[in-house]
Amino acid sequence: MKKHILVVPGDGIGAEVTTVGKQVLEAIAHKFGHEFTYDEALIGHVAIEATGSPLPDETLAKMKNADAVLFGAVGHPKYDNDPSAKVRPEQGLLKMRKELGLYANLRPIKLFDELLDASSIKPEILRGADILFFRELTGDVYFGKRERLDEGNTAYDTMIYSKYEVERIVRKAFEAARTRSKKLCSVDKANVLESSRLWREVVQALAPEYPDVTVEHQFVDATAMLLIKDPKRFDVVVTGNLFGDILTDEASQIAGSMGMLASASVGDSTGVYEPIHGSAHDITGKGVANPLASVLSVALLLDISFGLKAEAQAIIDAVDAVLKAGFRTGDIANSSTSPDKILGTGAMGHQILQQLIP
Repeated sequence: MKKHILVVPGDGIGAEVTTVGKQVLEAIAHKFGHEFTYDEALIGHVAIEATGSPLPDETLAKMKNADAVLFGAVGHPKYDNDPSAKVRPEQGLLKMRKELGLYANLRPIKLFDELLDASSIKPEILRGADILFFRELTGDVYFGKRERLDEGNTAYDTMIYSKYEVERIVRKAFEAARTRSKKLCSVDKANVLESSRLWREVVQALAPEYPDVTVEHQFVDATAMLLIKDPKRFDVVVTGNLFGDILTDEASQIAGSMGMLASASVGDSTGVYEPIHGSAHDITGKGVANPLASVLSVALLLDISFGLKAEAQAIIDAVDAVLKAGFRTGDIANSSTSPDKILGTGAMGHQILQQLIP
């Protein structure tokens, strides 16, 4: 198979973890006889510094012409501490999602047994947890009208959804549920929000088309509690942009660390694959970032965009084998981890590569 992959490292540790992700892609191509070509592009703070835009036209064009995008992270403390900044790294991320039609964000929350003790949640609560989140990505308060009033002393952001936006992601979630345990949990706040009432109406209207799938409606606050209390009750979860952003970060603790969670953003064109963690400037350049979320994002890329399920499974198996051997990065290590088994970014990547091509 011949495919062209655009690598967009972005900001902070994005460059460090995508370097490992690309190495894994190269190992897979060698192992399975594929031909992958690569290009790179700028986004976020580094793009603003170089071009004045958080998403340069050149980057967007390269994205549209690629078969898949391996993405790092965007963000910089400079903007976090300056709410008045008109140009921000995250604007590039939002524009990318909108321009590429990336309306569905898939976030698998799967716990490797070897990391049961990496979470603060009791192992008996976690064991066997396996959740697939569908987060809507191009609507909600991130894209609704926003404004400052009263000389800047009042502000509002509009949570807005159209029926078609809800319907297209809910269908994807129903279809995924059919391939798993045939359970779908739709998360909203329909007791308070009109947009959530529309969301629930759409789910209820579609449910008869999927009679083999059991549908549960749940308020977002209850879901936040139950994810910690009883994560194994969930299988496929579908929700809006804001709720999905918050809940999946919470659910990262099921997997032990945000450094373990991959994601796929898909829609009408090129898919984008990225770890859910941010740019983490506090550890940038120290060589300690966990690359496994980027590695697992590569597995999603191969599976979803290219249909290479055996290759994707080979990566998951490699990660599992490395964890079984006791190797950890600092974020998933604990007091019982042998010091010589605590690895930096590059060394952890090397262990994965050793599993793929001994």
